[in-house]
Amino acid sequence: MVGLESFIATYGMGAAIGAAVAMAAGGFAKGVVGFALPLIGVSLAGSFVPFDVAVALLIVPMLVSNLVQALRHGVGPALESASRFREMLLVLAVMIALSAQLVVLLPERLLFGLLGAVVVLFAASQLVGWQPRFPAHHRRLVEAAVAFVAGILGGVSGIWGPPLVMYLITLNLSKTEMVRVQSLMFLVGSVVLFFAHLHSGVLDATTLPASAWMTLPAMLAMFVGYQVHDRLDQAVFRKATLAVLLLTGLNLLRRSML
Repeated sequence: MVGLESFIATYGMGAAIGAAVAMAAGGFAKGVVGFALPLIGVSLAGSFVPFDVAVALLIVPMLVSNLVQALRHGVGPALESASRFREMLLVLAVMIALSAQLVVLLPERLLFGLLGAVVVLFAASQLVGWQPRFPAHHRRLVEAAVAFVAGILGGVSGIWGPPLVMYLITLNLSKTEMVRVQSLMFLVGSVVLFFAHLHSGVLDATTLPASAWMTLPAMLAMFVGYQVHDRLDQAVFRKATLAVLLLTGLNLLRRSML
């Protein structure tokens, strides 16, 4: 396959196939609940290639899938959601750009462990009925804090969804709006991460073409996931979202112990 020769020569055909399966699994989950491509893609692909390479493989599929998903219901609704959450989008973009250079410096076991612990605690608490609420007059401050934390995690690990999804769940948005807002936040982060990792060296002549190829299994699986998403009612959608969070958090904890 044109563009994959260097990647296969470096990491092997098994790694290429394993990474493609990982991206397909993440793409399907993204189609169903609107997120989890980075969570599943990085954690599973990280079983076949080094952590920074798994992050690199994720970047182009993440960029394309978020663009498609954010615009699924039209440009107008996307712009309305972007305006409503503009402060979060700005803080997220800045923090990803500033922290992306650390991806090659911080130990991956620490990153997996910290993120996994936070995700598991939140998802489990939600599934047993805990409902956090934030005063309306503190909304902007809370959103800035959430975006700050998510941006740092995103810059160093390529995974910034969990803090954002955790906060959006507390707003009780409709499933359509929640997926759209998530996708907008992921899209902004994806664009920033793309250029940041061109600079950091994580995306290079070997990983960038491979990342482009990984878009194919991710997108095909995402469209299959849409068929499930469109049949879910709001309550089932929320539970499915939390279940995906819980399972991926447990997998991140598992990866931190390897």
